[in-house]
Amino acid sequence: MCANDNTVNIKKPAYHHGDLRRVLMAEGMRLLAERDAELLSLREVARAAGVSATSIYRHFPDKGALMAALAREGLARLALAQRAASEAAGGGEAGFAATGRAYVRFALANPALFRLIFASDALGGGAAADCADTEAGAMLRDNALAEAARVGGDGDIRAVRAWALVHGLAMLMLDGRLPHDEALIDRAIG
Repeated sequence: MCANDNTVNIKKPAYHHGDLRRVLMAEGMRLLAERDAELLSLREVARAAGVSATSIYRHFPDKGALMAALAREGLARLALAQRAASEAAGGGEAGFAATGRAYVRFALANPALFRLIFASDALGGGAAADCADTEAGAMLRDNALAEAARVGGDGDIRAVRAWALVHGLAMLMLDGRLPHDEALIDRAIG
């Protein structure tokens, strides 16, 4: 050691990023807007957040944990979009149809996030149960039960039919089997 090398006694200031988890989530969402989830790495999210690759592990032990958190955030954003659409349509039957159109439009606007939520293992084996226990799932169930009360029939089957319709339409458009056509979305859903 040379006379001027006293790094042992120099105190480094503590690194503070603020709410790093929130920043990592925001960067993960931003990166999902640019590419598929499979192409996303923890190192890339950390770099985008301006932190070391190891600091991400304080909040997400592995990529699966980050992807699950992003998928849950995506479900929350989907629910917000659907709630806003329903309220704008005045609720009821028109609101129910509006939530379906919002679902398809959300998928088209956020293809990688949508696929992360519904076409990946991010939410684990119980993905359908996880989705049903969200605000978006509750909204679907409540609207289907209300419609069944109005016109008769099984509310649970109405919920499955409605979800199958909007999810199928979204996937057909995402996969290029149908054009991204606003008029088609409006005609097909309510």
